[in-house]
Amino acid sequence: MSPPSVVQNNAAAKTAVVPPFDLAVLLLLLGFAVMYLPTYYTLSQSAWGTDANGHGPMILGLCFWLLWRERKEILAPAPAAPVAGAVFLLLALACYVVGRSQALDTLEAGSQILTLIAMLLLLRGWSGLKKAWFPVFFLIFMVPLPGVFTQMLTLPLKMAVSWCAEFIMHAAGYPIGRSGVILVIGPYQLLVADACSGLNSIFTLEALGLFYMKLMDYRSRARNVLLAIMIIPISFVSNVTRVLALILITYYFGDEVGQGFMHNFAGVVLFSVALLLIYGFDHLLAVKFDASSSEPIREVRA
Repeated sequence: MSPPSVVQNNAAAKTAVVPPFDLAVLLLLLGFAVMYLPTYYTLSQSAWGTDANGHGPMILGLCFWLLWRERKEILAPAPAAPVAGAVFLLLALACYVVGRSQALDTLEAGSQILTLIAMLLLLRGWSGLKKAWFPVFFLIFMVPLPGVFTQMLTLPLKMAVSWCAEFIMHAAGYPIGRSGVILVIGPYQLLVADACSGLNSIFTLEALGLFYMKLMDYRSRARNVLLAIMIIPISFVSNVTRVLALILITYYFGDEVGQGFMHNFAGVVLFSVALLLIYGFDHLLAVKFDASSSEPIREVRA
């Protein structure tokens, strides 16, 4: 007969190697996959192929990675909330059915957020939902933007980008004029199209900025809020920089060069400028917040 200490050590060892998954978790994950894999396929054939929602797969992958990264904390034993979970599940199913049947991508894709909330409540209650709040919230950036909302913001942004580009080029001495969102420089006319409004980059960069803050795990709420707000003007400045680059390329090298490879490469310039500005602004914030005792240095988990 084994001594009690040996038995206890063996029991502890067995408990330590048991993964944080049980039959209920596996069944819910299987149901989620069966329910939303057709949705992802539909999005890949429609919304994800556009400039406005091309970042969707990236956001989805990062969200699932965050959930996997924090699975031990999220799936730690906690009392379930079956009533609240059932309510959210019924609401998610209603949104899914209506969105799927009526080809409403926003409603269909958005229902997965409600489904994840329902799963967490059914498995680990409000405690599990609280621990997983960021990945669930982050999934919002994957949902295709409604067309009405996009059109409402696109025109003012295009006008603002056109005005800033004209003002800067005119101040630099270039022969440029503007009529609405059409810029005329030398013999060339350039239309600031919807893709050049910067709306897409604002949402993408805001998502990447929030993901960056999550990885850095800053404890100061003020620092997080300031950085999140500053991403919006940084996105706008980066988009104006992209338009200026295309104007100069067209002016010096012709319309074919400006609308060819360099037009697509200008998108890389946009994100490079934006990420450098975000990183620089974060370092400026570090001068204040890292020197404060309320902002201890946090270790970034891989």
